[in-house]
Amino acid sequence: MRRALTLARRGLGKTSPNPAVGAVLVRNGRIVAEGWHKRAGGPHAEVFALRGVKARGATLFVTMEPCSTWGKTPPCTEAIIAAGVKRVVVAARDPNPKHNGRGLKLLRRAGIHVEAGLLADEATAMNEPFNKWITTKMPLVIAKAGMSLDGKIATRTGDSKWITGEAARREGHKVRATVDAIMAGANTVIHDDPRLTVRHGVRGKQPWRVVVDGRGRSPRTAKLFTDAHRQRTIVLTTPRSSASWRKNLGQSGVHVFVIKGSAGRLDMRAALRALGKMDITSVLVEGGGELLGSLFDKRLVDKVALFYAPIVIGGRDGVTAVGGEGSSKVKHSVRLLDCRWRRIGKDEMLVEARVKR
Repeated sequence: MRRALTLARRGLGKTSPNPAVGAVLVRNGRIVAEGWHKRAGGPHAEVFALRGVKARGATLFVTMEPCSTWGKTPPCTEAIIAAGVKRVVVAARDPNPKHNGRGLKLLRRAGIHVEAGLLADEATAMNEPFNKWITTKMPLVIAKAGMSLDGKIATRTGDSKWITGEAARREGHKVRATVDAIMAGANTVIHDDPRLTVRHGVRGKQPWRVVVDGRGRSPRTAKLFTDAHRQRTIVLTTPRSSASWRKNLGQSGVHVFVIKGSAGRLDMRAALRALGKMDITSVLVEGGGELLGSLFDKRLVDKVALFYAPIVIGGRDGVTAVGGEGSSKVKHSVRLLDCRWRRIGKDEMLVEARVKR
């Protein structure tokens, strides 16, 4: 099963909106075939593992319950039954309420010995974006920021280049390559004119770029609206933005969605649901402080990836990493669980954790 999990990780960032899955076929205690899900719409891990080998009487280890319904590909349960597999060992059940346990029942009904739960926690953690999206239709939200030790992302003059070093920026691009979308607010677009692309020598798909701009303040000349990836850019706005602004962006190839809101501020829960309808299962929120603050205030953040540089900016007018209303009492603050601290480069630090619900 550990080998199957290793294979599954090869598909991370490439299979969305499907989960990353690995499979290993074993006969007489030896691996005779293996496979992993490589891309959405392509064969599933079980199919790769069963191709070109005699599977009758063998044991199949798979990191997620085999699919049992038709989608873009046939059900894997049918392939397993037809191949004559004797035993199937599953790590995690399919979290889809429509499918959870159905595949296991079909296999048992066909006379196959089925075991479930081996290394289930590891398999479940690997597919957090899929697990949330398939059960809530909302993407997993990861808050990312590069900041000073005192929590600033810019000085009082707005200068922010560069707080973190080259190693941290490269690590940030690795995170970008694993998500479906990167989100930024209007202030970030106005002041930084970011590209939100995967660069710094990191290889991977180009995620969607999402701009949250309730009042239509972002300049139409911004890189996000004019570069070669503009058709991979989504703007979430409200009726408060100019109709001509929305029309011009749409004509340039940008996807514009009008979301309900109040006083020009988006209903972020509705915004995330709109992204979920586009099969976006994970969103990396990179700024700025007000956007991150609004998501934390509404308890919409699932995980954090916080980069700390060995500098102190100071000053009461410096820009904080997380704005918004914040907590009035410490006991009501957002709590983080399973914190992992990792050194990046010479003396920077990355903190990764999930938000306590």
